[in-house]
Amino acid sequence: MFIGVDTEAICEAMSRPGMRFVAIKTVEQQEIQAVHRVRAGVMNQRKAKGNQIRGLVAEYGLIAPKELLHLRQAIPQWIENQENGLSDRFRRLLIGLWDDLRALDERVAELDAEIIALAAADPVATRLQQLRGVGPMTATALIAAVGDASQFANGRQMAASLGLTPKQHSSGGKERLLGITKRGDAYVRCLLIHGARAMIRTAKTKPDPLSLWVMRLATTRHPNVAAVALANKTARIAWAMMRRGTTYQPQLAAQGV
Repeated sequence: MFIGVDTEAICEAMSRPGMRFVAIKTVEQQEIQAVHRVRAGVMNQRKAKGNQIRGLVAEYGLIAPKELLHLRQAIPQWIENQENGLSDRFRRLLIGLWDDLRALDERVAELDAEIIALAAADPVATRLQQLRGVGPMTATALIAAVGDASQFANGRQMAASLGLTPKQHSSGGKERLLGITKRGDAYVRCLLIHGARAMIRTAKTKPDPLSLWVMRLATTRHPNVAAVALANKTARIAWAMMRRGTTYQPQLAAQGV
């Protein structure tokens, strides 16, 4: 019987006592992850629907600002305006597209409510929301992606699993750090970075150690660098809270975990 190289490698790995394996997700983790994946899919559908509407009405010289909010405001006006050059047939098509977009909005709202309910029912998610820049969305996504934080030896390992640690290009005893690796769960990484950006916008008026730390960093580095650094620190603090079962401690937030 022929045994492939991959099979031999798996058998060799299984025989090594120090080998670390990826933790198996629980049913609860899979359910939370499913809700997030469905929501992400609906969000992509809504974005595609908005772009489709923009492309079609642009043929008639109608343009809306970039944000989806402005498109929602513009569509009813286009439908009601009888002097904008739209034909009756296209106006009926636009009404149908408007109904499709609103249906997707309602579906996103339903999934948002589901995620909020999941976060409220989970004590770990409730504690994680004490972190700055972490809401029900990020807290439940972290639980779905990480689960048991004890699979990581420290917070840096968990941040590395999410692609938030810098690449290393070291040689001859000289350390050279590059951009982040962007490995691991891109969805959770994106949520953490967006939450960090939101936190930085309000940090100017906050006297707590974490706000002072990130504002010092933001004055000397690019805003994106500061946001990623804060997301990295948030992931490390989240690991400590999940691993040790503790609450958020603002006085220790600006220190290493």
